Amino acid sequence: MITTVYAAPRAVRRWMADRPRLTDVALGGGITLFDVATVLDRSPEPGVGGVALWGLQTVPLIWRRTRPCVVLAAMTGLYVLFQILSPIHGRIPGPFLLMIGVYGVARYATAAASLPGTLLCLAATTAADALTGHWQNPRPGSLEPISATTFVFFFTLAWTLGYGRQRIDAHAARLRDLNQRLRAEQERNARQAVITERARIARDLHDVVAHHVSAIAVLARAAEEGMANGVPPTVEAAAGAEAVQSVGLIARTADTALIEMRRLLGLLSFRDQGLAPEPSLSPEHLEPLIGAATSAGCRVTYVSDLRARTDPSTGMLLSGYRIIQEALTNVIKHAGPVGVRVTVRGDDTRLTVAVENDPAPPGHRPVPGSGRGLVGMRERVAAFDGELRAGPREDGGWRLYAVLSARASRPAEENESG
Repeated sequence: MITTVYAAPRAVRRWMADRPRLTDVALGGGITLFDVATVLDRSPEPGVGGVALWGLQTVPLIWRRTRPCVVLAAMTGLYVLFQILSPIHGRIPGPFLLMIGVYGVARYATAAASLPGTLLCLAATTAADALTGHWQNPRPGSLEPISATTFVFFFTLAWTLGYGRQRIDAHAARLRDLNQRLRAEQERNARQAVITERARIARDLHDVVAHHVSAIAVLARAAEEGMANGVPPTVEAAAGAEAVQSVGLIARTADTALIEMRRLLGLLSFRDQGLAPEPSLSPEHLEPLIGAATSAGCRVTYVSDLRARTDPSTGMLLSGYRIIQEALTNVIKHAGPVGVRVTVRGDDTRLTVAVENDPAPPGHRPVPGSGRGLVGMRERVAAFDGELRAGPREDGGWRLYAVLSARASRPAEENESG
């Protein structure tokens, strides 16, 4: 019940705010009818002209929002005209109608126009009352003499209330505009965060899963060709064993891909328990990577020249691991079972990764790629202010060379540690 009682006035105010012209017409018409009824009830034989002039003073209130200065000027002129003509004996307009006009000027007009307009209205009305002599002898039916002090008080009150409401409305409008801009900025940031996160997820999924999936594709094709092509009876048993071995490698590689996928999903769900550490250039992380490439038929030679005192950042080690992973994936996809040489050198400030492979064997069919792998490597190298060069060798092989520098990430790490 209490909620209903409080909700009703808010609904009325909202309805009036949505229909300003109708509200002003109702205000002006209501005041006009009230004034005319009061004049007809309390004034003996007021006359049609006097009643019309009396009621005409309220008509300009209909435009008090759109033409506040014009409305105040019209009401002031009608007031002065009524004082001069005095068409209704014993009745003079009070300051209350003019207060509404002053309030409208102060609220809806600029301060540069409202204050001079109010002062001119005050000067005109007080001069008209002084010249017509209505201050000295109160007419029958009036409550009390209207003095200049009364006009000053009521006009000051009306102007202060109107100007204060104007400032409140302006402040509310600024807050609404700020709120809209803040909401738009938050939406833009949220969309950008989603786009960035999607790109990061896509890059990590590509780096982690594409390596194993590419190996699956190569092994599956080898098994398919081995089973589809006819073999002599003398080597049938050996061919069957080789096919079984290839299928087994496919199964194990698929299991590894699923494990890596679950690890990424665990990171995305912000679970702190049961997560594998981030891969790096340590032997325990590189051996499975090189082993998978070897299982796909590649002959991998790994040379590491990381100094014993080298302490590169975790991000640099992870980037180096991902670069090697992507490079080996590209070798499997585009060159097939060939010789590969992986070289890693580094100290406290630089990390160099080089991956070279021999030309693809005749008849090899490369697996189509999306092109995101090379883009991801460039992004990782650029994050460490490094350089990446990738291109064919003279003998038809491929060479990838990446240099990562710790200078780009060192200030951030120092700030975090400090």
